Amino acid sequence: MALVAFHLVPVTVAFFGAAVILLLARSLSLREAYDVIDWPILVMLGALIPVSESLRTTGGTDLIAGWLSMAAAHLPAAGALALILAAAMAVTPFLNNAATVLVMAPIAASFAAKLSHNPDPFLMAVAIGAACHFLTPIGHQCNTLVMGPGGYRFGDYWRLGLPLSLIVLVAGVPLIMAFWPLG
Repeated sequence: MALVAFHLVPVTVAFFGAAVILLLARSLSLREAYDVIDWPILVMLGALIPVSESLRTTGGTDLIAGWLSMAAAHLPAAGALALILAAAMAVTPFLNNAATVLVMAPIAASFAAKLSHNPDPFLMAVAIGAACHFLTPIGHQCNTLVMGPGGYRFGDYWRLGLPLSLIVLVAGVPLIMAFWPLG
């Protein structure tokens, strides 16, 4: 972590190195390492990376960003950012949070460019929106895990999820703009 904090090693190299050290120190067996890998998610992400890339290279992201730009034409910058945040929250139940980021990130970057804004706050809005899905039990695995033990029904998620989603929108947009300026 110190090597990453001081920018001596990229994050990916540091994580891989940490995993190798755990294996060499016998803190983790190879069997345990394989058992904790969530293979369906890994395969899905591997399959969605080309989808994300094809959206970008075929002009699909520019097309979607153009539609969003027309929708945001009369909105202030904060409204455009809220639109991306809400779009990421809306897409998450149909994909999953990691896949949403893969698909929405190029759209958000293109959208920011069309509005002549820094893409960083829009990318952060995608990351936060993808992580903050509370409206259904299928948008995030944590929502699904508590459904059975809590005795929840599908419709129960709306009651708490909608106010929580609105709080994320209302608090998230100004906080994103404070830490990642639009200009």
